[in-house]
Amino acid sequence: MKKRSALVAFALLVVSCSSEPPKSLVTPLTPVTKQPLPSQPEQQHQPVRGVWLATVSRLDWPPVSSVNLSNAENRVKQQQNALTQKLDKLKSLGINTVFFQVKPDGTALWSSRILPWSDMLTGKIGEDPGYDPLQFMLDEAHKRGMKVHAWFNPYRVSVNTKPSTVTELNRTLTLHPASVFVLHRDWIRTASDRFVLDPGIPEARDWITSIVAEVVARYPVDGVQFDDYFYAETPGSTLNDSQTYKRYGQGFASKADWRRHNTQTLIEQVSHTIKQLNPNVEFGVSPAGVWRNLSHDPAGSDTRGAAAYDEAYADTRRWVQQGLLDYIAPQLYWPFSRQAARYDVLAKWWAEVVKPTNTRLYIGIALYKVGEPSKNEPDWTIKGGVPELKNQIDLNESVPQINGTILFRENYLNQPQTQDAVHYLKNRWGS
Repeated sequence: MKKRSALVAFALLVVSCSSEPPKSLVTPLTPVTKQPLPSQPEQQHQPVRGVWLATVSRLDWPPVSSVNLSNAENRVKQQQNALTQKLDKLKSLGINTVFFQVKPDGTALWSSRILPWSDMLTGKIGEDPGYDPLQFMLDEAHKRGMKVHAWFNPYRVSVNTKPSTVTELNRTLTLHPASVFVLHRDWIRTASDRFVLDPGIPEARDWITSIVAEVVARYPVDGVQFDDYFYAETPGSTLNDSQTYKRYGQGFASKADWRRHNTQTLIEQVSHTIKQLNPNVEFGVSPAGVWRNLSHDPAGSDTRGAAAYDEAYADTRRWVQQGLLDYIAPQLYWPFSRQAARYDVLAKWWAEVVKPTNTRLYIGIALYKVGEPSKNEPDWTIKGGVPELKNQIDLNESVPQINGTILFRENYLNQPQTQDAVHYLKNRWGS
C-alpha cells in the first residue's frame, strides 16, 4: 500500500492486502496528517434551503443520453453542462445546499482508491469518466455560494441482482480498485432484491467508515449525509444474516437489539472519524420520518407509519440525544391531512427531540408528490400543490428548532406538474 501520508494510509486501511482484520475505528485514533484542503471557515448556520440530487439509476444526474456518447470529451462536456445548468437554476430558486449522491451503491463519483468508478458516469463500472464529478460539483457550487454535502448510501452494493449485474461486478476483479462484491464476497447479502453489505460484520462497517474518511480527507465537502438505508428489507426479500448473528450476536436480548447495535456502531465510528479529520464537516442522517409510533413506545409520535427503529433498526432519536449528529433530516413525506403520519405532528415531535440538544433539524419534504394525483393524499394536487407546500414551509420557518427544508428531489423541479410550486418557491426563496 502506498503511504503518501498517515491519513491516506488510514483511509485505505480496510483495502489493505493484509489478512488481519481492520482495527475498530470507534476508539480514539492517533493524530493524522491531513492533506491540504482549501481553508473552510467555521460553518455559519443560516437556514438550509436544500435539495437532494440523486445519481442512483441516473435519477437526477448525469443525463442518460450522455452515457451513450461514444466520444468521451463530448460526454464530459454534456455532463458538466447539465450540472452547471442545474446549479444555476437551484441558485435562482434560493437553494443554498445540495445533497449530492456520491456513493449510490458500491461505486464512487469521485477518484477513489477504495471504490471503482460508478457506471452511472460511463455505463461501465470502473471506467474513468475523464474528470472528477465530486470535485467539479464542489468547485461549481462553491463558486455560486452554495454548500455541498456528500450523500452516501452506506450498505447498497447494487440496485438489482440480475445475472448481467453479477457479470459486470465480477469483471472488476482485475481493476484497482475492484468491487467489494469480488474482494469481500463473504460480506455480501441479498435484501430488497439488491446486493447489500451485511451490517453485522465489523470489517464491513470499518470499510464504510474508511470510504467516508477518504472523502472528508481529500475534498472540501461541507457535510456528509447517510440516507435511511441501514437494514433495508422487504417481506419477500429479507436479509439473511442468521450466520452473522450466530457469530456476533451473543449477549443481545434479541436479533433486533443486535441489529440496532450494529447501526449504532457505524454511526459512532463515522461521527468520530469525521470530527477527527475535519471538525467543520457536518455529519447528518436523513432517516424515515417516524422514529417509533406511540402505540409501540410512549416516547414515540402519534402516528401509524413504518418506524426507523423497528424497520431499519436505526435508533435515530438516540443519535440526536447522544450528540453523534450535527443535524438530522427526517423524511416527512406526508401532507397535513394524512392522519397516519401528519406532517405537523411529526415536525413538532422532531422539534421536541432536538430541543435539548445541539443537533440541528432540517425537514425533508416530498417535492416528488407535488401535482401527483393521490387517493390518500389529494392535497398535493389542489392549486398545483402550492397551498400544501406553503403550509409545510410556513411551519418549518415558524418553529425555532427547525433549521431548514430539503426538497426530494432535484429533477422534480423540472417536471410539468410541479411548475406552480417551483414558481412559488422562486418568489419565496429566490433572489
